Amino acid sequence: MSAAAPAKPAAKKVARPNVRQTKMLIGGHWVDSESGKTFPTFHPATEEKIADVARATEKDVDRAVKAARKAFEGEWSKMDARDRGRLLSRLADIIEANKDELAALETLDNGKPIKDAMTADVPLVIDTFRYYAGWADKLTGQTIPVRGNFFSYSRREPVGVVGQIIPWNFPALMVSWKWAPALAAGCTIVMKPAEQTPLSCLRMAEWAIEAGFPPGVINVVTGFGDAGAALVKHPDVDKIAFTGSTETGQIIMKEAANTLKRVTLELGGKSPNIILADADLDAAVAGTDFGLFFNQGQCCCAGSRVFVEKKIHEQFVEKLVERANARKFGIGDPFDLETVQGPQIDKDQFDKIMSYIGKGKEAGAKCVTGGGRSGDKGFYIEPTVFDHVSDDMPIATDEIFGPVMSILPFKDVDEAVQRGNKTFYGLAAAVWTKDIAKAHAIAHKLRAGTVWVNCYDVFDAAAPFGGYKMSGIGRELGEAALSNYTEHKTVTVSLGG
Repeated sequence: MSAAAPAKPAAKKVARPNVRQTKMLIGGHWVDSESGKTFPTFHPATEEKIADVARATEKDVDRAVKAARKAFEGEWSKMDARDRGRLLSRLADIIEANKDELAALETLDNGKPIKDAMTADVPLVIDTFRYYAGWADKLTGQTIPVRGNFFSYSRREPVGVVGQIIPWNFPALMVSWKWAPALAAGCTIVMKPAEQTPLSCLRMAEWAIEAGFPPGVINVVTGFGDAGAALVKHPDVDKIAFTGSTETGQIIMKEAANTLKRVTLELGGKSPNIILADADLDAAVAGTDFGLFFNQGQCCCAGSRVFVEKKIHEQFVEKLVERANARKFGIGDPFDLETVQGPQIDKDQFDKIMSYIGKGKEAGAKCVTGGGRSGDKGFYIEPTVFDHVSDDMPIATDEIFGPVMSILPFKDVDEAVQRGNKTFYGLAAAVWTKDIAKAHAIAHKLRAGTVWVNCYDVFDAAAPFGGYKMSGIGRELGEAALSNYTEHKTVTVSLGG
């Protein structure tokens, strides 16, 4: 007997925002593509076209890099670090004053529920800019004791012109994670947002101009992979910062070798979420649900492999399925404040996820809930849970990037840790237990850049985030991110004698 859908409250919808900017920002000017070409961006909930956006060519990328170099060697290099910090603070203030518009743009272009954009994405955007505003005048060097009659000291200097390529799953948030540390360090930027979601970045660039950033410090080129490739290949780009798939990261790393660019990569994941028998079961179920289904499963750190101790396996699955079934009733218009799950980003991603659901069934995993499309318009997929998954099934090895969870029973802690680490990825992990000593021991053994204990997807601008193994190189956020954008210089002065 299936549960009846609870009565939904009257829709409380947020109005769709106006799209203000569809051109590229190069050298402080809003410009069309050199070719005159554009590309459409679509609303994933309705599949309707939102706007046509300028499509960058290699020549456009070259113009942007030249503008960034001119700014780096000109006014920006002469600006006091404290004044750079003030600009970042001013940008944070402007975004905060327009936070509802930014959240609505995220929902329009990405399809994520407006409530998530308002309560999760945008507040962290603002906090990130404010956090790095405070770092701008604190990038200090050291005095170094050396042999002989010399005075030696080090300086931290900006790496230079930075190419930044960001994904579509958290468009505004990724802008802040990339811009803020780079600008605090004194770099200039050429950013290429994802072709699926360019609108937030363009609006934030307008606010950056309003905040007073000099022309050429921030440049935005919109387009496809060829524009990103031109940025990676450009000989006058000093560093590439990329967030996206591991496969694209590998291509970037190979290409960057030709010019020996600095490279940081925040890539994919297949994160283990380990539930011990002594955990607070209800909290673990709620955290597991959130850790996978948040943002429609479109998170690089999603807890997609759920290892559950056999003693509580059946009880855990029963509670989780109940919660996932309740989530189905929250699928809907992402502009409705009651919606908890929106559509996937586009048809390609929708088809990929559905193919993996098919692979899971073919491999013999038990689909205990979901597994189908929701509705007949928009790229909606039901929250899907597979039980009795084995480690070698495609749904357990591959990053699906959708609302598909795999549950894998285990006997003891050592087995869970060993199987959790048995992956090419190492971005995140979690453990649920009331035994804090055991929690620390497991956290130390897990080969992942972030380990959450009795929680999931807790982020802060001060806490570094990044991956082991094929999940990337370098760290976003925290003091650690500033290392991505600075060079260490040693100066040694003879004191005579």
